[in-house]
Amino acid sequence: MENKETHHNKQSIANFAAIKTAIANNEEKLLKELLADQAMQSIEKSYLIDLAKLGNNRVILEILESIPAEK
Repeated sequence: MENKETHHNKQSIANFAAIKTAIANNEEKLLKELLADQAMQSIEKSYLIDLAKLGNNRVILEILESIPAEK
C-alpha cells in the first residue's frame, strides 16, 4: 500500500524528470509551467543549471536562475 509520502516522492521524481526533459528539448514554456511557484533544493537547482548550460539557451538559464532555493 502506498502512503502519502511515497506518492509525493513519486510525483516529485516524475516532475524532476519532466523538468530535465524540458531543459534538454529547449521547451521554455513547458519549463515555466513545471516550475510555477516552486522552490527547490540548491543541489537540484545547481544540477539543472549545469544541464541547461549544455544546451546554451539563455532563456532557460534565466528561468532556472530565478527559482528560489530552499535552505
